[in-house]
Amino acid sequence: MGRSPILASRQELVSFEPATGTELWRGEHGDVDALVARARKAWPKWAALPHANRIELARRFANEVRKDEDELADLIARETGKPLWEAKTEVQAVIAKVEISITAYAERTGQRRLDSALQGVAALRHKPHGVMTVLGPYNFPAHLPNGHIVPALIAGNVIIFKPSEKTPAVGEKLVQLLNRCGLPEGVVQLLIGGPEEGKAMVAHDDVDGVLFTGSAQVGIAINRKLATEPGKIVALEMGGNNPIVVWDTPKVKDAAALIMQSAFTTAGQRCTAARRLIVKSSMYDEVIAETKKLADRMIIGGPFEEPAPFMGPVIDNATADQLTESFVYLLSHGGKAIKHMRRIEDDLPFLTPGLIDTTAMAERPDVELFGPLLQVIRVDEFDEAIAEANDTRFGLSASLVGGTPQQYNRFWANIRAGIVNWNRPTNGASSAAPFGGIGLSGNHRPAAYYAADYCAYPVTSTEMQQPRASVGVGFTEK
Repeated sequence: MGRSPILASRQELVSFEPATGTELWRGEHGDVDALVARARKAWPKWAALPHANRIELARRFANEVRKDEDELADLIARETGKPLWEAKTEVQAVIAKVEISITAYAERTGQRRLDSALQGVAALRHKPHGVMTVLGPYNFPAHLPNGHIVPALIAGNVIIFKPSEKTPAVGEKLVQLLNRCGLPEGVVQLLIGGPEEGKAMVAHDDVDGVLFTGSAQVGIAINRKLATEPGKIVALEMGGNNPIVVWDTPKVKDAAALIMQSAFTTAGQRCTAARRLIVKSSMYDEVIAETKKLADRMIIGGPFEEPAPFMGPVIDNATADQLTESFVYLLSHGGKAIKHMRRIEDDLPFLTPGLIDTTAMAERPDVELFGPLLQVIRVDEFDEAIAEANDTRFGLSASLVGGTPQQYNRFWANIRAGIVNWNRPTNGASSAAPFGGIGLSGNHRPAAYYAADYCAYPVTSTEMQQPRASVGVGFTEK
């Protein structure tokens, strides 16, 4: 019960439902070389296809998802453990991504022409990279890889998608829907496997780009592996040790709700989830009391339970064990429990939300604790809050709750993050805006609306209908 997907043998992957521990899916590992060869063969015709045709196929894909949206939401909920209501929002994001990507491609990679009678035409157009591998995460197993796949297809790339070994069933369904819309053979393929298959795709000589969403540890390994291959495009979406700062505000209940949304949506398994709550000392007691009150009222349960839960399980028992051990570590190194994190069932990965004051810790670990665990730090001065928020190697998301417009201006100007919010959660970023961070959170290739930037490269041309040239200086007369 409660097992994570594992390698049942060298050739088979098995996926289990986190909320029940029952087997959901199994399938054989893919052949990396065969998939890449097929993709390489498919790419020239796909790249030469008129852009309008690729857009039409992308819109057909959105329609195919609409036809199966209930089935897809059900599968996401079962394989990730997230509540059904949240799985449904993920499916809607998959659908919406198509039109957003079409608009973004037109804006970010637009064509330009400058005519000159004597010098011909100066033109700017964009080309696809070629064979791209998309390495997906388990927390949003449809939406996040889709955020790479759709823009890459519109640009004219072909895709080999390796879903997380923890959510292969959703990955398989996504590829089925993509191929149902009439894509030519080999344009989008599924690679089932674990870390070894992922490493093989990254290192393959015939792969032109790696689009990755996942942990900083894996992202750094990819970056290191490809450091001597500047010809490969690499886009890394990694994690965060994100701060939410609460300053002067009379709306303490609203602040507590924003803290809940930031720290515990998707059981804290979002790269933009708040990991550190930084509170002004004079507001500490009131804010923490309201936050704990909400945490105590939180419904935790399986994806299809009634009343609907706010939070489901984390992805597997190993993750749940790691998080509870992290809570104990913080306690034993100076942390003070506000609300203990505990296992609800020994054999299933359901956790209660953990709140711990780490103000007195001599050294707070700068790591991404990927689950429902929030550290609380009290400070006296606003500059101290900004310094504390920036005390991380990550730089994905940060929010200020309360404060004045002048303080928000200071916060925005001085916070090191790719997403900076005011009186909004740290998570829930719009697909119609760029998404990404700095430091250990990314490599300056933001996704979402800016995905078009790494899916095609600009090509400048000077062109004339007939050759016309003359040489004058440095030649003898006839």
